[in-house]
Amino acid sequence: MTFTVDTPSTDTGSAETAAPAAATPAETAPAPFPRRWLGLIAILAATLLNLLDASIVNVAAPAIRTELGGTAATIQWLAAGYTLALAVGLLTGGRLGDMFGRKRILVIGLVGFLAASLACGAAESIELLLAARVVQGAFAAVMIPQCFGLIRDMFGREMGKAYAVFGPLIGLASIGGPILAGVLVEADLFGTGWRSIFLINLPLGIAALALGAKILPAGAPIAKGLKLDLGGALIAAAGMGLLLYPLVEGHEAGWPTWSLVMLASSAPVLALFAVTQVKRARSGKSALIELSVFTKRSYVSGVAFCVVFFGAVTGFSLAVGLFLQLGLGFSPLKASLAMAAWAVGAFIGSGASAGLAPKLGRAVLHLGLGTMAAGLTVLWFQFGTAAAPGTWSMAPALLIFGIGMGMIFVPLFGIITGELEDHEVGSASGLLESFQQGACALGVAGLGTVFFGRFAIGGGEAEAMSAAQLVTGLTIALTIVAFLVVFGLPKQAKAEH
Repeated sequence: MTFTVDTPSTDTGSAETAAPAAATPAETAPAPFPRRWLGLIAILAATLLNLLDASIVNVAAPAIRTELGGTAATIQWLAAGYTLALAVGLLTGGRLGDMFGRKRILVIGLVGFLAASLACGAAESIELLLAARVVQGAFAAVMIPQCFGLIRDMFGREMGKAYAVFGPLIGLASIGGPILAGVLVEADLFGTGWRSIFLINLPLGIAALALGAKILPAGAPIAKGLKLDLGGALIAAAGMGLLLYPLVEGHEAGWPTWSLVMLASSAPVLALFAVTQVKRARSGKSALIELSVFTKRSYVSGVAFCVVFFGAVTGFSLAVGLFLQLGLGFSPLKASLAMAAWAVGAFIGSGASAGLAPKLGRAVLHLGLGTMAAGLTVLWFQFGTAAAPGTWSMAPALLIFGIGMGMIFVPLFGIITGELEDHEVGSASGLLESFQQGACALGVAGLGTVFFGRFAIGGGEAEAMSAAQLVTGLTIALTIVAFLVVFGLPKQAKAEH
């Protein structure tokens, strides 16, 4: 599940290609592109593809498992495989646009994403589907950084207007994925069943491709000759894989020695990635990350917030979908309707925070987290009762939770980058996006494992209630941790300085 709403300063290009520190945004912003609003439609469509596919399997996963087979771990991998590939790919995705031109790379990313979506919809085995999901995530990582860079290229000093459209739409789409999945699976269009959740990408993607190819500005590469640090990206992928694989597979295997060894090995491998980045920077080579941002406590706090917040929300979302379908026996459509209040709340919260954030600064994050905790607390008590909650009884708590969550989407990245220098913002924002996606994969693996540790597929309603309550309690705890981390963030967003 992807929740990123970048600030007007967002770009995932390298620090070497960003504006000098002495320049102000007003001085460096290009003049607005004449057909920028038509171009924005194409970019919104491409962004929606990623947002929907990051979360759409949460409701459809049980139906996929029924047809193609697999285990509880399979359900987790359908989400985690996509977000892991996206997290790692984002480390280099923005650089590709710098090297070869953003429009060209966006088109390549879109074509690859659509081909992978078709492969998902046609998969005849769970192994092929999981492989296609990873390819989807990899091409999304190629595509998404170009979207934010093109917005900056097209809108110049008017970027705030573009992001005012982006915020509420992204907040709604992020949670709307599971609802759309439920409707599509239940509708069984042309007998496609769950496959339609992937095939629906084709008309939207083709429209984005046609409009983007005609409207978006070509733009010359701004970093021709830049060499990618593919070795560093592979080390990062290995470290994340060593962390996630045993978390997903270890429980079903009874936590054998190999799972513990892999978990322990992830730390030195990720440390090796950090060391290689330091060495490249000192030798004058292009690094995947702008190391100077980690000297600022506010940015480190922002990274910690992203890991805790997005991991908690994504893992909780998966657990709710599993609870409703595997625990209570809801159909995909009924489960999606039960989660509709969540989506409505996210939309309301995103819209409200757009007006509150300039006045409250980081306090809007505290307000959102407090609202989330209130909704979660109600759910925790509901899961602890003798009778299982129904669709309508859960709606008020999910609405409150969604409002709080939505309030965090719009201002978050602007606040995290509030104390960075102008030349650091592009790389720092891209890195935050990568941390966010890694946190989503970690949340699915961690909270998904907790859920299945308490609930076995085919288990009773009481077992499912217990598992849901445990995951909800952990999500409350993580929300409290995120609340405390906010005190380390800048008081105002970058755009407000």
